Amino acid sequence: MNTFFRFFYEFFAIFIEGLKIIIGGLFKGIGQIFNISEYAKIIGSYKDSFNGPEKFFVYVAIIVLIIVILLVCVLIGLYIKKLLRRATNRMNREELLNEIGSLNDQVRKLMKEKDELMAMKVSQLGVNPEEEQKEEDGTSLDAEEDPAQAGIRFPKLVQIDEKYQNYSVRKYDNNMSLEELIEAFRCYAASQLHLYYNYDILRPFFAGLACGKLIILQGISGTGKTSLAYAWGKFVGTSSCVSSVEPSWRDKSDFLGYFNEFTKKFNETKALGEIYESNYDDDVHTIILDEMNLARVEYYFADLLSILEMPSRDEWLVDLVASVWPEDPKLLEKGKLRLPGNLWYIGTINNDDSTFMVTDKVYDRAMPIDINTKVGPFKCREQESISINSSYLESLFREAEEKYPLTEEGLQQVTEIDDYVIAHFRIAFGNRIMKQLHTFAPIYVACGGKEIEAIDYFVARKILRKFDQLSVALIRDEIDPFITFLNKKYGKGVMKECISYLEQIKKSI
Repeated sequence: MNTFFRFFYEFFAIFIEGLKIIIGGLFKGIGQIFNISEYAKIIGSYKDSFNGPEKFFVYVAIIVLIIVILLVCVLIGLYIKKLLRRATNRMNREELLNEIGSLNDQVRKLMKEKDELMAMKVSQLGVNPEEEQKEEDGTSLDAEEDPAQAGIRFPKLVQIDEKYQNYSVRKYDNNMSLEELIEAFRCYAASQLHLYYNYDILRPFFAGLACGKLIILQGISGTGKTSLAYAWGKFVGTSSCVSSVEPSWRDKSDFLGYFNEFTKKFNETKALGEIYESNYDDDVHTIILDEMNLARVEYYFADLLSILEMPSRDEWLVDLVASVWPEDPKLLEKGKLRLPGNLWYIGTINNDDSTFMVTDKVYDRAMPIDINTKVGPFKCREQESISINSSYLESLFREAEEKYPLTEEGLQQVTEIDDYVIAHFRIAFGNRIMKQLHTFAPIYVACGGKEIEAIDYFVARKILRKFDQLSVALIRDEIDPFITFLNKKYGKGVMKECISYLEQIKKSI
């Protein structure tokens, strides 16, 4: 063992000696910068040789050196202060979120204890809990509760069944092309709602509707993200359902509701009602997930994200309850609810300290649309809302894919960008994103845009966005060469969305 200990000491002595040299060199360098005696010695050796003007410049040199040293000290101090502030903000945010989670857990625990106590009281007294509650409130069960609702755990969904008992399909005005549709929507928003959008926003929005059922509208507050989704619902004649996300949301029960074992009722949300009702018709329906990243999207929306990825819509079923009751709504399939193909989910995102970062899993399955500028009022023809069904809208998307498929030149451009990004940034993307591009580009062109504009927008939002995962300090030297590559390869300023995104990264360094 003596031989091993001697080896161990000599082996690690090299590493320790290196650390000593690094630390010693750092302090030696700081000592050299503040070596006043050396500065004084040099000044003393030259002072008799200076003439009148030279003495003035000597004073200037001394002042400049002092200013430089002070500036370096100030910059180091500011950097340390910035790091401390970031660390403090991160800690405060985590503490706040943990406290919210803890409070939610306590609320659940208290509610559970209350239910248990009420259940014990019910078993001892032999009375109906809902009847007892009515008596405590000073009302009678006969006066308050509809006997027809007794034993029904989905009262709101059953009411929807009753509403559509005698439903007849309405007549749709399916006579517009995509380019006419986007122009009609633009004029409707301007003339009826006084909301103004340009084609640079609407073309990606419509192309996003074709790519999938989840769209993310992101950008600074007050630019009209929620208004765009709201206007779309009004335009197609079905008001959008607004589901305001709360920080406490942790699973799908917060979004869809849950079964209360004590009351034997299902706590139905507005989103659940919208999903259920959408199964009855072929209208275009929309659920707005307002400020969707106030909670972690991959928590409360995970099940739906996975289900909507299924290739067959027959598999788009989400579990609600484990058992089946005779009084359950007609469209529930063994306790499962079908996610309809005529329903889109539009989430709005504000990126600030009060929100969570949206993960790659969500972004890859959604189509992000950036809205960072407000469009000023413009004159447009009067346009009323239209009557269009989901089947016709999707047929327009399919027709555009057949008429304007992604060209070989466009595919080559994406491949070249992909190769460059892999080589210089070690970032790659999968088949899902390429499949979305084969849909996005044709729809964008059918809406009056150009293929290169569609590729530029798509690459910036779906591929370059992955740079957010990287350390900006590590890639900053690669940004300018990448901009040069884009300008040289495709023409100066052609890939304006990609270049704009890269410029924003540079500013954040």
